[in-house]
Amino acid sequence: MSFMKEFRRGLVKENPTFSLLLGMCPTLAVTTAAANGLGMGLATTAVLTASNLLISLIRNVVPNKIRIPVYVVVIASFVTVVDLVMQAFLPGLHAVLGLFIPLIVVNCIILQRAEAFASQHGPLDSIADGLGMGLGFTGALTILGSIREIIGAGTIFGKAIFGASYQPMLIMILAPGAFLTLGLLIALLNYLRMRRSA
Repeated sequence: MSFMKEFRRGLVKENPTFSLLLGMCPTLAVTTAAANGLGMGLATTAVLTASNLLISLIRNVVPNKIRIPVYVVVIASFVTVVDLVMQAFLPGLHAVLGLFIPLIVVNCIILQRAEAFASQHGPLDSIADGLGMGLGFTGALTILGSIREIIGAGTIFGKAIFGASYQPMLIMILAPGAFLTLGLLIALLNYLRMRRSA
């Protein structure tokens, strides 16, 4: 398969958030602001791409009976690296994302891509898949975070975009706002897909 084909698949057609509905825990929990969504998405992309590459390289030497524990150890190693790098260089974002960074280890997007793709394809295709799926996830989290931040706080990436008279809808930065925004975006994308296929 071509690198670009695998890369593009995760961006829109098989977007982990909007199409496959994977990784809902961080999607709903950290998208109170655009910067949070972007940071979480990029951290996940780094882990996904690196773990896909390593798993594709060791896939022929790992016994079938222990492949899942080996994948978890590989993923946990990369999550630890990303966690420590974020703690050192982005302490503010690290503090906001908190527990959700270590939970990348059990993020179903990463485990699903390791099992369904990286364990069956070569390194180049696995990198393309990791980058595509990761950036698709990043885009989805950033879009959700942007919508929630604009409506819920009147800002985007922390910068005010409305005047002092703006009355924010605080529900948008609370849990119900996450469910509402995600549901409406998924409905809109499904509607657009049906219109295009008709």
